[in-house]
Amino acid sequence: MPNINDILIMLPELYLVVAACFLLLLDAFMKPEQRGMLHWLSIAVLLIAIYLVVAGQPSQPVTAFGGMFVRDGVAEILKVFALLSTALVFVYGRPYLTDRGLFVGEFYTLMIFAVIGIMLLVSAGSLVTVYLGLELLTLSSYALVALNRDSKLSSEAAIKYFVLGALASGMLLYGMSMVYGATSTLDLAMLHGAAARTSMPNLLIFGLIFMIVGIGFKIGAAPFHMWIPDVYQGSPTAVTIFIGSAPKLAAFGMAYRLLETGLGDLSAHWQQMLAVLAVLSLAIGNLVAIVQTNLKRLLAYSTISHMGYLLLGLVNAGPEGYASALFYAISYALMGTAAFGVILALARAGFECEEIDDLKGLNQRSPWMAFLMLLVMFSLAGVPPLFGFFAKFLVLQSAIHAGMLWLAIVGAVFAIIGIYYYLRVVKVMYFDKPGEGVEPRLTSDPSVRLVLSLNALSLLVLGFAWGPLLGWCKSVFPGG
Repeated sequence: MPNINDILIMLPELYLVVAACFLLLLDAFMKPEQRGMLHWLSIAVLLIAIYLVVAGQPSQPVTAFGGMFVRDGVAEILKVFALLSTALVFVYGRPYLTDRGLFVGEFYTLMIFAVIGIMLLVSAGSLVTVYLGLELLTLSSYALVALNRDSKLSSEAAIKYFVLGALASGMLLYGMSMVYGATSTLDLAMLHGAAARTSMPNLLIFGLIFMIVGIGFKIGAAPFHMWIPDVYQGSPTAVTIFIGSAPKLAAFGMAYRLLETGLGDLSAHWQQMLAVLAVLSLAIGNLVAIVQTNLKRLLAYSTISHMGYLLLGLVNAGPEGYASALFYAISYALMGTAAFGVILALARAGFECEEIDDLKGLNQRSPWMAFLMLLVMFSLAGVPPLFGFFAKFLVLQSAIHAGMLWLAIVGAVFAIIGIYYYLRVVKVMYFDKPGEGVEPRLTSDPSVRLVLSLNALSLLVLGFAWGPLLGWCKSVFPGG
């Protein structure tokens, strides 16, 4: 039986479960014209959850339900930014959903359940909790991708996501079963050091390989990236913005819990595997992005390359590397929400603003929106002094300190190559003439204009004041 301390430790997650059920019931009895209230209630629910996470954070790591749930500094920072990213999604997505007849309560409840999955995943203390959180996140995401039931593209993307996701989940579960067979424990803390105790080290390494496959799929690293371009393009943009931000934080949390907390003593094996995934992700992501004409697919391949940089931090397998990878995941979540936020702000009924050519002459029509998109593109490209530059610098530095200078050089070379397709977007906005029938314009929703401006400008501000955030990231890792 759970005791009162277990309940208090999991209070933010339990609160969100109750809130999601309440919103679901409220939506069932609400008239369509009253749905605006559901929108603001959902945002308030997430902001209260952020407060509960921060206010209830213990000074020392604590566990609940027999060690299956862990509440520590790593979980706290990931939960705060996952909740914040989701709140941004709610703000940006409302006009888009309303214009297309998709402004339904399921959007909010499914997204909150997905966030609960993220929170369980990053607080996992057991292989069972890892899988439970991952499935709650992915099953909610499948439904969100298929939110527009009348779109063949969305249905196709959802089916691809479901089939490939089921395959990856099966591989992850198979790897977990091998690890359990070699160690006779599901507890991540007890797994640490198991390599020295097990009589079947080869079985343990065999399980590790399959777990790396599951992590690679969740992160979106090559060669397990097949789902990303189709899902990004086929999903309603209000869903794409979520898939491209908060789950990346969850992916880092999953990798940290499984590889460091659970199998940290096998780091000599998984470091090399992650290095290979990093190189493949950097190469495929950057090279294929060059030839894209669809903006959402370009950002999809950009995501693959950015996950390669995140892996550079994990390859370090030490506090410095984990802190830099966490810092990178946070920076990418903020950049991803801003990038897709601009697309949402420019889209309207009958105009998706999904092609790069749709941005032609944007500076002449909406100079402020063009400036915000410029900040986002330059930050994604790693141009100083924007936030993305320092995130890239830190992961490259951690790879060098891990003794993998060659990997850092590969990362730097592909960072230079990647600048090309980001500059292409800027060139189209500032130097091309507007196309016929293309009239991107800023949304009339004041909340979207304000929050998007703050989101994009934060990339510039954090480029000058990134020290406190990096300090927070370092403080949550022992020895950091």
